[in-house]
Amino acid sequence: MSLEFRQVRLDEVETYQALMHAAYAPTLAMGIKFDAATADREKTLRHLQSHGVYALYAEGVMVSSVTVRYPWGPLPGPFGLPHIGWFGAHPDYPGQQYGRQVQDRLEQLILKEQLRAPAVSLGTAINHPWLIEMYKKRGFTLMHTTNLGKGHITQYMKKVLDDTAHTAWLTRQPARQGDQA
Repeated sequence: MSLEFRQVRLDEVETYQALMHAAYAPTLAMGIKFDAATADREKTLRHLQSHGVYALYAEGVMVSSVTVRYPWGPLPGPFGLPHIGWFGAHPDYPGQQYGRQVQDRLEQLILKEQLRAPAVSLGTAINHPWLIEMYKKRGFTLMHTTNLGKGHITQYMKKVLDDTAHTAWLTRQPARQGDQA
């Protein structure tokens, strides 16, 4: 099977929006309201214009996607690091590991090779039944929680991508709550 990893184009906004709505439908059904689950076309287009949005295509079909929000962008994460958001795989392709594959490619090709990021962060709902454990298995560690006013408590997590660079990065950072792990 042919797999392609690339940045999502602006002319793919409807396809991308449909992927996010499908991927987040089970979470929305649990009562957890992530922005990607209900974003309209305008919000989805702004998302594509403001962040690095990458997708995995299987035989030309967008099957999973992940966003990297930049520390210098309009919606930085909590630690001054690249931050993962709007991450999902289409439920029509269970067991294919498309979510893992798009995340792995983002980490290797974009975060490590292009941005040379020392670490990456993400946030998820503490009451989601399996996401925190999934992210732990993928190398993320728990940082701190916060209430962003979205109807759930957000658990921030961080994954070190380069130990030496991360140690050097930490020495240059002001002390922040939960950021010394």
